[in-house]
Amino acid sequence: MTESRIVLYYKFAPIKDPEAVKLWQQTLCRELGLKGRIIISEHGINGTVGGELSAVKTYVKQTRTYGPFRGTEFKWSAGEAEQFPRLSVKVRPELVAFGVPDQVKVDAEGIIGGGEHLKPEQVHQLVDSKRSEGVEVTFFDGRNAMEAQIGRFKNAVVPETETTRDFITELDSGKYDHLKDQPVVTYCTGGIRCEVLSALMKDRGFEEVYQLDGGIVRYGEAYQDSGLWEGELYVFDGRMNMRFSDDAKTLGECVNCAAATSRFHNCADRGCSTLKLYCEDCSHIPVTTRCAACTARAEAEPGHPNQGHLGKVRRRLASA
Repeated sequence: MTESRIVLYYKFAPIKDPEAVKLWQQTLCRELGLKGRIIISEHGINGTVGGELSAVKTYVKQTRTYGPFRGTEFKWSAGEAEQFPRLSVKVRPELVAFGVPDQVKVDAEGIIGGGEHLKPEQVHQLVDSKRSEGVEVTFFDGRNAMEAQIGRFKNAVVPETETTRDFITELDSGKYDHLKDQPVVTYCTGGIRCEVLSALMKDRGFEEVYQLDGGIVRYGEAYQDSGLWEGELYVFDGRMNMRFSDDAKTLGECVNCAAATSRFHNCADRGCSTLKLYCEDCSHIPVTTRCAACTARAEAEPGHPNQGHLGKVRRRLASA
């Protein structure tokens, strides 16, 4: 059986011709039989690709030959090309869609003005040293709130975000202003979102901002489930979630019956990308596996059971 792997990586560096880099990456991946998602912008590259081990090794070596991508760190995990529906290589204004490309500045060293990088062990050192001073370190989740449902750092702040763009509204809302003079450690899956998030936070007056170097992936490799992380990690491929050890807690709850689960399922309506947590017993019940927006749209269609007199009765009973 052929051995396969998935690599997760990013590199912030000025790119003069993103379209040329896109064509090169497309050709390289197709020749090697790799699938995955790659985003290229004037700020650098961000990707997750999978395939046969030898092909992935060749891809890593070839990608590092391009000047701006020298020194790129690749995070390896078990997986294969089939866990991605296809190969997607796109040029975007931003590597991470915060919606503020003009506020992101990069040079050959990476993001300008970001938070201080901390290795996993340095995070523990920071927590201990601040606690000895009577100060608690705040962990600030840089992912979409959905991802935090199945795993997060203990007592972490989880902003109310459905998309990365929501972070700008959250930061500008004032609800986190009390943290501006406190030590804050931002974290995300592989580290890329926090590169940008920490810089945006510092621009907005947060004084002591750190970022977990290598993200949750590197932390999990170092401490598995014996540190400050709890639960499982949401990942953007066919696996959808991963555990760092057999001791991982199950933090997620089925939206239908509240049973413990870490498995996300798409809305039952085709074309809707909304993800919800369902346990095994509830994941195949059509009436429950449709998101609120799709349910409302279906009920508004003529001929639906909730239309007319019967629908009025049902709604009246539900509100009683």
